[in-house]
Amino acid sequence: MKNENYQTPFSKAFLTGLFVGIVCTFICLTYNLVYRTETGFVPNGIINVASIIFGVNILFMFIGLVYYWFTSVSRRGEVFFIILFSLLTIFLAWEAEGVNRSENHLVTLEFRSLLLGVILITGTGASFLVPFLFHNKRFERNVL
Repeated sequence: MKNENYQTPFSKAFLTGLFVGIVCTFICLTYNLVYRTETGFVPNGIINVASIIFGVNILFMFIGLVYYWFTSVSRRGEVFFIILFSLLTIFLAWEAEGVNRSENHLVTLEFRSLLLGVILITGTGASFLVPFLFHNKRFERNVL
């Protein structure tokens, strides 16, 4: 029987974004757990399990839609997407260095490191993993 592909570029981009979101969620949760265990960082009002699970996955569904839009409006849309999300990651990492979480300087430094790790994980996933997996035939065949 012939294996036909019924994926549209829209569904492929959306599902790729969702898959990368799930992967980045697991990586962020692992980073969060290891970081908190190693440093003893306790405050979890902003970056916690719930915010990582929901925030990262919703963000990556949106990123998949943005990727589809970029690739559908221009032949060089993928390059613009990679540049945009790479610059956005760099900008957010730079801004994270100025975050003031607490009056306690140690808590602020630990929070910055935790936030920076989450930003770098999600930014790398968005900038490079989404475009890579979108074009990967093995991923399309076995996962999508």
